[in-house]
Amino acid sequence: MTSRITRTVAATLATAALLAAPISAYAAVTQPTLSEAAVTSVHAPRGALVSAVPVARLTAAQLDGAAAGTGFVGTPAAKDDVTAYRLIYRTVDPNGRPTTASGLVVLPDGRHGALTVAEYLHGTTATKAYAASVSEDSTDRLVTALFAGQGLVGVAPDYLGLGLGPGEHPYIDTKTETSASADMLLAARTFALRHGVVLKRDVLVTGFSQGGRASVALGRALSRGEVSTFRLGALQGVAGPYDLLGTELPAAFNGGVAPATAAFYLAYFTTAWNRTVGLYDDPREAFQEPYASTVEGLFDGTHPDEDIVAGLPDSPEKLFTPAFIERLKHPTGRYLRALQTADQICHDWTPRVPVHFYNGTKDTDVVAANADVCATALRARGAQVTVHSMGAVDHVGTALAAYPQIVRAFSRWA
Repeated sequence: MTSRITRTVAATLATAALLAAPISAYAAVTQPTLSEAAVTSVHAPRGALVSAVPVARLTAAQLDGAAAGTGFVGTPAAKDDVTAYRLIYRTVDPNGRPTTASGLVVLPDGRHGALTVAEYLHGTTATKAYAASVSEDSTDRLVTALFAGQGLVGVAPDYLGLGLGPGEHPYIDTKTETSASADMLLAARTFALRHGVVLKRDVLVTGFSQGGRASVALGRALSRGEVSTFRLGALQGVAGPYDLLGTELPAAFNGGVAPATAAFYLAYFTTAWNRTVGLYDDPREAFQEPYASTVEGLFDGTHPDEDIVAGLPDSPEKLFTPAFIERLKHPTGRYLRALQTADQICHDWTPRVPVHFYNGTKDTDVVAANADVCATALRARGAQVTVHSMGAVDHVGTALAAYPQIVRAFSRWA
């Protein structure tokens, strides 16, 4: 794979750092410790707080500078200095067994009493160290802090297997994206009380790319009363692959998704779903050599995206066997059922709050039609849904254009 392709894919993937730009204003207060991660044998209720440590402090002026320097043009000026904390909390794995996960909570300094939560769900990353709770350079950390700078409580789960979470990440697994995000809310509530903050009932939910999907799923759980006393207050999804079966998977093969990018996403998706759904018994059934021998190891959470891209071909056709390509294109059996279940996030509930989706016409990671399909399905159930086109921008450009608007919209709840 050429360096040009590597740079292009690395720049457009929805990684935990939307951009590769360091946010130098973030100064690390503490580093991850082994003791934080080594708690999987401890039995405690879901959402129980295991540990909390400060990881960054930022003044309002530094927040404004970081937003401008990263490209979030038009973000409203911060009102508060903020402090970010990494939480370890109890949750469950794809089989319902106890495990732990990490995440970020950002509090506006000096505020006490009842505050509203803005929960941000991040996009695709295959690297544990890129998660917002551990990476000083994470733009996801910045987005979460921007909400806190408006006087909200910023909450950002790392999901399972990322950050300091044990094991591998179950990528695009709606069930655990929801449970990890819901349990993070419960842990954040416990943590906030220790700082004199009570979390209000209504939760503002937003997410980018993979997190766009996850935000709709979390919104569904909140709407159904499945997350303690919390309920859905607002829902805004950015460039999410909401319609896997009818839109995003076909686009991975018809040119809608850039071929090298599609190879990355499909490799991650296939290896992860093989653990949760079961897609093959031997990697050689799905992947051509030499990739069959290496692809699962690339997604163990320790490799940066650049190394993963360098270890993959520049198209799905070079990565997968012809027979498996056909299976990906024409799902059957439990694979089909799993896709249909995943796509129910747009079909089996009715949001009681206005929903806003954002897309970009030059997005070759998550095609713009995903938002239109999901919006149509939700409107058919009586939901109020608006799709905002950010114009001729790519995947990252969609987020850069959307989040200043979302921060402004959510600030009205502070």
